[in-house]
Amino acid sequence: MIGRKYLAKSGVVSLLLTFCFLAAYAQDDLIARNEIEAHRKKQEGEMRDKEKSPLEPKDRKKFKHLNYYPIDLKYRVKARFVRTENEPLFKMKTTTTRLPEYVKYGEVHFKIDDQDFRLNVYQSPEITKRPGFENYLFIPFTDLTNGNETYEVGRYLEFSIPATEDVIVDFNQCYNPYCSYSPRFSCPIPPAENDLPIAIPAGEKKFH
Repeated sequence: MIGRKYLAKSGVVSLLLTFCFLAAYAQDDLIARNEIEAHRKKQEGEMRDKEKSPLEPKDRKKFKHLNYYPIDLKYRVKARFVRTENEPLFKMKTTTTRLPEYVKYGEVHFKIDDQDFRLNVYQSPEITKRPGFENYLFIPFTDLTNGNETYEVGRYLEFSIPATEDVIVDFNQCYNPYCSYSPRFSCPIPPAENDLPIAIPAGEKKFH
């Protein structure tokens, strides 16, 4: 009898732990989806804002929405951030003759479909001088969707100086550079080191 009671109690505890784990997992998914939706809402709000919009006036007047892939949390990945020290400044190529200075600040290492990948994280000394941008980093990248479903030059991810090496890289929040909306802008071209040899069907698609 004692054995049966113990087993029954153990079974209940196990079920409760499983339920709590699933509830926490579902809550994390909900938080992630809300973050992605908020990011997209902010982007589209800026497109409609006369003062902030990169769109040409004719495009802004008829603007309805940006084009996105459906949210897929497979492409919200846990990554390990590695700080790289003593990196030299270099001039990053852009879509024009402009050559802004950047420095490689670190790397993010992650897996997708059990494959290992790495992306360089860059910092602009000029941008970090602006109020509110002291911790600003960014990840420009290319993948196999470019030129087909996504902007041919590549896409960007915003990033901040992390407090720990454990970080999240959410490709659902990747976006197009301003030069994809108008030739008035000069945008950094992702370095060859940040070319992913897979398709990333997440985030923003081509504007047109």
